[in-house]
Amino acid sequence: MLKIPNELIDQFVSGPMSGEEVDAASLAFKMALIERIMGTELSHHLGCRADQGEPEGAANKRNGKSARTVLTYGGALRIEVPRDRAGSFEAVLIPKHERRCTGFDDKIVAMYARGMSVREVQGLLLESYAVEVSAEFLAAMPYLGCCAVG
Repeated sequence: MLKIPNELIDQFVSGPMSGEEVDAASLAFKMALIERIMGTELSHHLGCRADQGEPEGAANKRNGKSARTVLTYGGALRIEVPRDRAGSFEAVLIPKHERRCTGFDDKIVAMYARGMSVREVQGLLLESYAVEVSAEFLAAMPYLGCCAVG
């Protein structure tokens, strides 16, 4: 298991925290981690790190960021997704048009496997992710091969 350095934890924890504050800190860390990973993916795609600058005469370059809301196990996150000028960058972590981190559909199917009804799953998604999903969509998920809907 990954060990998080105490210096990093010290940046998040300065004293006693409520459960809501712990959740907010967790989401902030997850957001920063997702954005860093996607930035690293773009660097790999372009062949250079952001702090190096693009090589002179490079055909493709960084082109700012776009905001996107994605659903994670901890809730909805508004992230900044890096772009390239050619539009050829395809993130691995959260591909284009994807609105969920990997595993979301598997979690829904696991809820079914544990005997939860469509209404119970619907309520949990609303409570946990602030997302309203139709009963029809949830009922069809096991038959759709757990496809992701963006």
